Amino acid sequence: MSAVGAAAPYLNLPGDGHSGQVSFLGAQLPPEVAAMAQLLGELDRSTFRKLLKLVVSSLQGEDCREAVQRLRASVGLPEEQLGTLFAGVHTLLRQALRLPLASLKPEAFKNQLEELCIPQDLTGDLASVVFGSQRPLLDSVARQQGTWLPHVANFRWRVGVAISTSSLARSLRPSVLMQLELSDGSAHRFEVSTAKFQELRYGVALVLKEMADLEKKCDRKLQD
Repeated sequence: MSAVGAAAPYLNLPGDGHSGQVSFLGAQLPPEVAAMAQLLGELDRSTFRKLLKLVVSSLQGEDCREAVQRLRASVGLPEEQLGTLFAGVHTLLRQALRLPLASLKPEAFKNQLEELCIPQDLTGDLASVVFGSQRPLLDSVARQQGTWLPHVANFRWRVGVAISTSSLARSLRPSVLMQLELSDGSAHRFEVSTAKFQELRYGVALVLKEMADLEKKCDRKLQD
């Protein structure tokens, strides 16, 4: 069976299930997860557990390419099909592990997997990874491997005054001069008028409030 690049017609998209919950997979179902879900119905549990063990090893930072090839030879799965299964399980677990345990409950996790038509016995194996004894190690590895954008290391500002003259009037126009120094050593300088600075301040405050409201809303739905 070949890999499928889009969600099957019978699969529910995240957030569209009967539970009305926000899915840990995000607003749009990853295509590799949709393709993987279609193949799991034909996969025996013993093979799935071997595959799951390799995915967990990969999440822990190990190079599993040779082990995957040995698994393919031992179970007789086509390379494309095994690649689809591996990629789908890897993405599913990575997305689930991004959320703190307080935000994603085991029952909600299993319900969302069942909405993807993943067999019930396999949902239990997946839940044992996300909520089991290996979780602290996986969280530790994820923190070590995480890619972080440069953050603000230092911020300096001052108010400057430019003199503007014309045949009609002579006025003093204040502006705000700012310099951002980032953790990667780069520096960025810019100047804005007081009116534009007030617009920037209001816009940032509004975005922060909307982010906080959205985070609270998602946490409540995931905990239901």
